[in-house]
Amino acid sequence: MGEQRQRFNEEFKQRTVKYIQEQTKSLGDIAQELNISASTLHGWLAKYRTFENEPLASAQRVRELEQQLKDKERELKAKERRIADVEEELAIVKKAVHIFSKPRN
Repeated sequence: MGEQRQRFNEEFKQRTVKYIQEQTKSLGDIAQELNISASTLHGWLAKYRTFENEPLASAQRVRELEQQLKDKERELKAKERRIADVEEELAIVKKAVHIFSKPRN
């Protein structure tokens, strides 16, 4: 016949969610470890998740943020170069306007 459905009490669910939040493992790995489906764990996370139990930054998130920072720094340097070029062009145009706006004798 059918397989007996597992039932978990609220305390177990809350402790499991806390455990998930403190780990650096993937949800799939934890689901396999606990022999509970990932979709069940997703549901528990949605219901019992508290952000104070989560680590400030995982290694993967740190790498992503570092890459974003490098990209933004590269963009900023490119914009600074462009601004310097435009300022130089403006200075040249100002000099040219000054030279050509002098009355001729």
